[in-house]
Amino acid sequence: MADTVAAFTDLYRPTVNGVASTVALWRERWGRRRGSMDVVFPETEGYVPESGEYAVPSVEAPLYPRYRLGRPIAPEGVPVPDVVHVHTPFTVGVAGVRFARANGVPVVASYHTILDERVSDRVPDLLVEPGRRLCRAYERAFFARADRVVVPTSFARRHLLESVGADADVAVVSNGIDTDRFRPTDSEPLRDRYGLPDGPLLGYTGRHGPEKRLEEALDAVAGTDHTLVLAGDGPARENLEARAAETNADVRFLGFLEHAELPAFYSVLDAFVFPSPVETQGLVALEATACGTPVVAADAGALVDSVIEGETGYRYEPGDLEAFRRAIRRTLAESDRLSDLCRRRRAMLSVEHSLEQLARVYEDVRR
Repeated sequence: MADTVAAFTDLYRPTVNGVASTVALWRERWGRRRGSMDVVFPETEGYVPESGEYAVPSVEAPLYPRYRLGRPIAPEGVPVPDVVHVHTPFTVGVAGVRFARANGVPVVASYHTILDERVSDRVPDLLVEPGRRLCRAYERAFFARADRVVVPTSFARRHLLESVGADADVAVVSNGIDTDRFRPTDSEPLRDRYGLPDGPLLGYTGRHGPEKRLEEALDAVAGTDHTLVLAGDGPARENLEARAAETNADVRFLGFLEHAELPAFYSVLDAFVFPSPVETQGLVALEATACGTPVVAADAGALVDSVIEGETGYRYEPGDLEAFRRAIRRTLAESDRLSDLCRRRRAMLSVEHSLEQLARVYEDVRR
């Protein structure tokens, strides 16, 4: 078993997203039971690294001003581990591969994000297809340098091997979630704090980006007695607010919630809606499930794996508004049964279950 791990990631605290949350959770729980997991990440103003955290000098990322690009170097003082785990394919991830090769230790890489799906949000239409080809070529080169690649779902594995064309040894290991935190909880204080009606309540939390297709959720509740509650923020929020104002949909924008508020947020909902077709796992869907809240999701991407039809919710064909509405009605009608089945899956969703699988991957690459 690998007792010591060095994680290299371009996304970490205080950034709030799925990759940063996964790395922080894995580091915490690995340290409780197995050994140590140091983390190398881009320096961010206002965040003071803890013991075992190593920040590298960074600059604002082009096209993504909320993120930082770190120098592609390993800081002095990082102990040589049994395994290096790189979580992102950018500058700090490259530094992790170099560090591992210089010290003769194996490299495990995570495939968290479908990069080519983000190209259309950032470049003119004429450059979208060339940009996607460039992303796929870069990913092929990066993941070819890893001894093993871990992906959170079977969909992500298929995409990496077939669409990206990576020549890699790929294992499916769910990121897992903190089921100690994400569990059914009293949601009335949150309902009162934000003035939410009794229901039916549908909701989403996370990035408000064009790729998430949240406008479909607005259209799905228009003309109904449902309230849509959107937590989080992102570049699409202004357009979403304008669209909500033009329809007769009851939509509430809460902005970013404190992490401690999320279990109550999931618990207050009658259904979590997730119209994004580009997820590699969709952690927020798993968090909702762990809180006993069924999910209505696009039948695409990793949500095909993460949302179990008729057990943890229902899926619909992306872009089919009537199918989306039918899935919502069916989920609400079967709320009690689905909620009970969601609770029964909690153990399978736990990060402890995921780390047991990850430990076997680490052990295997060290042989």
